[in-house]
Amino acid sequence: MSKKLIELNDISKSFGDLLVLDHFNLYINENEFVTLLGPSGCGKTTLLRLIGGFESPDEGSIIFDGNIINDLEPHERMINTCFQKYALFPHLNVFDNIAFGLKIKKLPKDEIVSRVTQTLKLVKLEGFEERSVSTLSGGQQQRVAIARAIVNRPKVLLLDEPLGALDLKLRQEMQYELKEMQRQLGITFIYVTHDQEEALTMSDTIVIMNEGKILQIGKPEDIYNEPGNQFVANFIGESNILDGIMKEDFLVEINGKPFQCVDQGFSANEQVEVVIRPEDFEFCDPDATHLVGVVDSLLFKGVHYEINVIVEGREYTIHTTKYRAIGDTVGLSVEPQNIHIMRKSKS
Repeated sequence: MSKKLIELNDISKSFGDLLVLDHFNLYINENEFVTLLGPSGCGKTTLLRLIGGFESPDEGSIIFDGNIINDLEPHERMINTCFQKYALFPHLNVFDNIAFGLKIKKLPKDEIVSRVTQTLKLVKLEGFEERSVSTLSGGQQQRVAIARAIVNRPKVLLLDEPLGALDLKLRQEMQYELKEMQRQLGITFIYVTHDQEEALTMSDTIVIMNEGKILQIGKPEDIYNEPGNQFVANFIGESNILDGIMKEDFLVEINGKPFQCVDQGFSANEQVEVVIRPEDFEFCDPDATHLVGVVDSLLFKGVHYEINVIVEGREYTIHTTKYRAIGDTVGLSVEPQNIHIMRKSKS
């Protein structure tokens, strides 16, 4: 069973009149890759800064490995941070940038050389020791910043949107490299991003945040397939969110038509929201389905087409590899396990 490494108990934090975190509770396990995901201003970076010791909570306790660390300075915590702005020392070469923290600790020279050499290998920068950081690409500078953080062997590495300055292809490469790095190091990564794809690709656990609160915690596949509310369904990937009536267990009514589903535990005739992901629709014979509509628009996305179909005045978004022309009449089908039922969002 995983060991709890960090516990945030009833944390509140305000800046002036702005309440950023509101009685926030979360625990993070040892050796876990946790992503804090949410829109700008949701409190995720403030949370990271509280864990790192760069801010103090107004209320609540931050517990690290069983001890309250509210009053510890950043350098007194076994936690290192890698920021979006790498903050490398331009007058130092790659080796000295990475070795900086070890020299401050006055470790023996042989140990410093050994640790830096091992870390350079881990971040795939062997042979770059003497290079000036100003001559490196964005991706290489990012690797140096991560190396500088992990060479101190922290128990936790905090990453605040470290890939934000990179182009798309390099971002995708670094996502896989960071995940592999975390596996090899066996330490806890706490990662902040507003990029849903990044979170789904890298995380063991995703924490969805909005307005200083947690909306849902879970594995990437669970959050994607079983969103807890409309905000999560819309924020993680694309969704068709429809009004429905739960007639009975395993049967929902959409647009007055019955559909089999796999959900249960709702009241008879309870008003619900129905989530169907765009990739879960299939085209079928219009005579074999309750959902018949007309293709209204079509975009080619490279791997698939994004097709909007108007059914009884409502727009449905479909992701498919099958081409349909604008104006075509089409039938839509969906398997019961791909229909997800949520309780109505509170206004």
